[in-house]
Amino acid sequence: MRRMSWFNTVSLTLGFAFLYVPMLILVIYSFNESKLVTVWAGFSTKWYGELLQNEAFLNAAWVTLKVAVMSSTIATVLGTMAAYVLVRGGRFMGRTLFSGMIYAPLVMPEVITGLSLLLLFIGIGLDRGVMTIVLAHTTFSMCYVSVVVSSRLVTFDKSLEEAALDLGCSPSEAFRLVTLPIIAPAVISGWLLAFTLSLDDLVIASFTSGPAATTLPIKIYSAVRLGVSPEINALSTLMIAIVTLGVITASLVNKRQMVRQKRDAQAAERG
Repeated sequence: MRRMSWFNTVSLTLGFAFLYVPMLILVIYSFNESKLVTVWAGFSTKWYGELLQNEAFLNAAWVTLKVAVMSSTIATVLGTMAAYVLVRGGRFMGRTLFSGMIYAPLVMPEVITGLSLLLLFIGIGLDRGVMTIVLAHTTFSMCYVSVVVSSRLVTFDKSLEEAALDLGCSPSEAFRLVTLPIIAPAVISGWLLAFTLSLDDLVIASFTSGPAATTLPIKIYSAVRLGVSPEINALSTLMIAIVTLGVITASLVNKRQMVRQKRDAQAAERG
């Protein structure tokens, strides 16, 4: 096994330190007794209790979670359909335009996307609220789902679908019973990516949100402008814990799926 050079080791250590040391400091100071976030005054969990009693943060968190679940689910359905059309649809009139419209949000600045959606909602007379944020997040996250699912469909063995069709399945049944279970890890990954992007979004949500619907990133940004409080550290720590748990869960599911596929392949070779 090739050993890493000292330069690569130092570079990797500095890179990880640059990324994760600030997060570690934030987590540590979320348990600080003092109200000053830069002065350590002893271990305490009181700020987590204060956070659970802060209705403004709790309402914003509920709106954010609701928007993320709805937008990621819709984006996953539409993105999977778009990926299937692009990979399996062959050549059709308007394919280039359709592909460009799907992938445009990947390179479009968020300010432009948010402003254009704001003008659209004003033009059609749609009041800004939870629904407008869901539509906006679906618009920009659908392309990420499409990219993830497309990469899996490209390497998909079409003979499996053809075998299902030969055995009497309709095209919809072949997709539901054969294709979808095989590409399920990519679909789940796309949903998780869309969910994470929705949780993290600030710019587009600031254009499309209304007075009755404030997301958590907007609330945090507004609070930080007045000064960082220990409650924000506690809230950020909880978000880090949730994301970490989601990443670990997704890794375990993918690992179990790979082990199962390897076991099935070995069983097929023996048979």
